[in-house]
Amino acid sequence: MTTTESGIGSGTVLITGPTRNLGRSAVLAMAGRPAAERPDLLLVGRAGADLARVADEARALGARVHEIGCDLARLADVRAAAAAARDLLGRGAVRPLRALVANAGVSSSDVRTASADGHELTFAVNHLAHALLVGELLDRLTGPARIVLLGSNVYSANLPRKVMGVPEAKWREPLDLARPATGEKNPGLTASGVAYANSKLAILYYAHELQRRAAAGVQVLVFEPGWMPGTALGRGAPAALRAMGRGLARMPGVSTPKRSGPALASVVLDDRWAGLRDGAFVVKDKVTEVRPVAHDRERERRLWAATEHLLAGVRAGG
Repeated sequence: MTTTESGIGSGTVLITGPTRNLGRSAVLAMAGRPAAERPDLLLVGRAGADLARVADEARALGARVHEIGCDLARLADVRAAAAAARDLLGRGAVRPLRALVANAGVSSSDVRTASADGHELTFAVNHLAHALLVGELLDRLTGPARIVLLGSNVYSANLPRKVMGVPEAKWREPLDLARPATGEKNPGLTASGVAYANSKLAILYYAHELQRRAAAGVQVLVFEPGWMPGTALGRGAPAALRAMGRGLARMPGVSTPKRSGPALASVVLDDRWAGLRDGAFVVKDKVTEVRPVAHDRERERRLWAATEHLLAGVRAGG
């Protein structure tokens, strides 16, 4: 079942990370929908040729599109992007906001790397930036509405991941997760993998707490696109690993942006997902139960409080 004229597709979808891979594929899948199911699009990404290109491609498919330049590693940029979105909504340049898609993500190869605000880069972009964006726009969502966060199964290692040496999350206090590592030597790819897994576990915790605080007409879902090696997510990795990822991406059964983008568009727009709430975890096109470690009310509460603390200065500065 697809969207009805009174559903998500009758309004506006804001999506971060729209210029490449999964984000670009999802944007074009939404823009290519029939007119009655096609949302207006607010594309939040780094200003430049890539953002302009995907916006033009979406317009060519019939969508009403606005570009909002934003570096998610700078919280001031995120707050400015939210203000730009509020302005467009307030003056009727786009239809009511029905969905917010936190698609953008990074996996820093060096956990000493800090965002512009001094936070560990992976945690800053994958969690803090989107928490700020959601917080600034939560009151502008018009029900029925959806918030879709990009998750990953890497928070918990299964047998194949253990064989490949992919680390699982090692949860710490959120304020500790937000601190860059110190020292002269790069702690290495294992530490980077743990930081990425922690950021994805944080997204699940945040989704559960966000649902408790959101209005009745707002659903919170987490989407896992499947393993997509070779995408821009690992652009900070060594060249040899990036080349290996591109090779693995050609293996049968491996997810690709071309396949997973329309799946993300479906989770954002389609009525088949209308009954889901509470950070339901959708892997490709199936609802999947998360492991017990991903449900922890005390961790969820503490993450929310720490996030509010870390973002307070940015909000006060506005």
